[in-house]
Amino acid sequence: MTTNKIKHVSYDDLDTFEANACNFIIDTANKSIKQKGAFKIVLCGGNTPKRIYEKLKEQKTDWSKWNIYLGDERCLPADHKDRNSMMIKNSFCNNVPIPSNQIFLIESEIGNIAAANKYNLMLDKEENFDLVLLGFGEDGHTASLFPGHEWDDSKNAIAVFDAPKLPANRVSMTASRLSKTNKILYLVSGSNKGNAFQRWNDKNDLPVSKITAKDELVIYSFDI
Repeated sequence: MTTNKIKHVSYDDLDTFEANACNFIIDTANKSIKQKGAFKIVLCGGNTPKRIYEKLKEQKTDWSKWNIYLGDERCLPADHKDRNSMMIKNSFCNNVPIPSNQIFLIESEIGNIAAANKYNLMLDKEENFDLVLLGFGEDGHTASLFPGHEWDDSKNAIAVFDAPKLPANRVSMTASRLSKTNKILYLVSGSNKGNAFQRWNDKNDLPVSKITAKDELVIYSFDI
């Protein structure tokens, strides 16, 4: 990991882990809105952030200034329960008044190549993010960037084939585009991720090692 500032906070209590992550997101949002009148955040999927998103909807912020992007998506029907977008909508976006035209989902139901091309073009028009949320898998993957895979890092978003976790076809932002952000917050939980996390700390060649932030990269972990 190479970035200007790296901070790792380990938690022994799940509620504290989730509450502090929620506070970090809201504080970043409100500062960004105060400074420039908008907040651009990339959300991640997975089990770890779901309860954090549910806590977010209870917070005080100007939701009209939020802009939502997804770090990756699975190629499934638009209403499939395993879509990242469905989890994010049900736990968060459907419960707060963020304008629908400020929620930029990945249309992976049209196929990973077409969806990646469409998201890539959309991101060409967008400025840097204020905050990127990322998970961390037991194999060391983040978003849908998997160890051992190669991708064109000159693009904003790519089609992913042969993902080791189903569904095999996905769309993901690249490491270079995820790095175009002021802050990154990794949300890492689960004892099954301990070995991969140690490999990350040992600076092994994992996808997470290719992602940086302009100002601050923070890791919140629980039970690893």
